[in-house]
Amino acid sequence: GGELFDSRAYDTDAGSALTANDVDTFEPVQAYVAADFDAPFGKGSSATVQAGRFTLNVGSRRLVASDDFRNTPQGYTGARAELKFAGKRSATLFYVLPQQHRPDGFAAVRDNKVKLDHEGRDQQLFGAVLSRAGLPGGLLAEAGFVRFIEHDTAARPTRNRGLTNLSARVMRDAAPGRWDYELEAIAQTGSVRAGTAPNATVLSVQSHFIHADLGYTLAGSWKPHINVEWDYASGDGPGTHFSRFETLYGVRRSELAPSGIYGAIGRANINAWGLRIEGSPSRRLDVLATWKWLWAADRHDAFSTSGIRDAGGDSGSFAGRQLDGRLRYWVVPQRLRAELNAVWLMRGRLLQRAPNASPHGDTHYGTAALTLSF
Repeated sequence: GGELFDSRAYDTDAGSALTANDVDTFEPVQAYVAADFDAPFGKGSSATVQAGRFTLNVGSRRLVASDDFRNTPQGYTGARAELKFAGKRSATLFYVLPQQHRPDGFAAVRDNKVKLDHEGRDQQLFGAVLSRAGLPGGLLAEAGFVRFIEHDTAARPTRNRGLTNLSARVMRDAAPGRWDYELEAIAQTGSVRAGTAPNATVLSVQSHFIHADLGYTLAGSWKPHINVEWDYASGDGPGTHFSRFETLYGVRRSELAPSGIYGAIGRANINAWGLRIEGSPSRRLDVLATWKWLWAADRHDAFSTSGIRDAGGDSGSFAGRQLDGRLRYWVVPQRLRAELNAVWLMRGRLLQRAPNASPHGDTHYGTAALTLSF
C-alpha cells in the first residue's frame, strides 16, 4: 500500500508563522507491505504485520497518532503488529522512526521546496499497548508502554530526550440513553537536557497527564451527546526535576483545539475543564461545540503550547476561556464534504499580563475546507 501527500501554502509573506507542519510537498507518507494471518494463536485470533512507511494511531492517540486535522500528517517508518486474541483481547506492538518533515527552514517552506522527509535512529519510538474489551458494564481496559529516544546529529542539536510513558485507561462507549465515560492516566519519566548545548545539565523527568470525562447521549433522532471533561498536564515549576508533560506525537483536535497554526492549546502545562455538545441533526450534518476554562498547571511555566510565560508566577495561573465550534456537511453524500471551524480564545490574566503576552487581545481562528473523496 502507499499514500502520497502534497501540502502547500501560497502567497505567504515574510512575517508568516508558516512551518514544516503546514507544508510538506510530494511526500510518500505511506509506502509499506503488510500481511494478514488467520488464527495464528488459535481459534478466534488474528494478526496483521506491517513494515515500511505508514501512519500509526495507538490507543487513545494522546501519545502516538497521525494528525487528522493538521495540513501535514505524521508518518512513521518501521514495523508494527496488530494482534487479536480470543476473549476480545488485543495487543499493538511497534518500533518506528518518526518521519521528520524536510525541508524545515522558513525560506524553503515558503517556496514549497520538495525534499524527502527524514527518518533515522536520532529519533526512535517503540512500545506496546494491551487492551481488553467486553468487560462487565461494556468497559474497555487498556495498559500501555511507550518509549521515546532522541539523540543529537551533527547538523541538529537536541535536548536528548529519553522518555518512558506508562499509561492506564478505562472507558465506556457512548450509546443512546446511557452514561459513558473515560479515564486515562499517564506517568512520564526519563531524562532531558536543560538545553540543546552538549554540556547542558541533564535533568530527571517526573511528569504526568490525566484525562477524565463523563457524558450522556439523549434520546432523539439526532442523538445529542453532552460531555463534561477535564484534562491536566503537568508543568515545570521550581525544583530539581523537569516536570513539563510531553505529549510526543499525540493528536489534540479531538479534545483540546484545532492543530496547525492555532498553537495556543496543547497537552502541556494545562488544567482545562470543559463542556462539550455534539450531535447529528441529519445524516448529512454533524455539529460540535465546546466551552473550556483554562489554567496553567504551574504558573511559573509557559502556558500550554502558547509560549507565554511569567517565570516569577506573578500573573497567576488563569489563562482564560475558549469557545470552539465545528460544522460538517455532506454536500454530496460520501463524495464532497464541507467543514467550518471557529475558535475564540478569551485571554485571562496570565495571557494578558505575562511579560511576553501578546498586545493584540483575544485570539480568533477560523477555517473552511472542502474534502473530495473518490
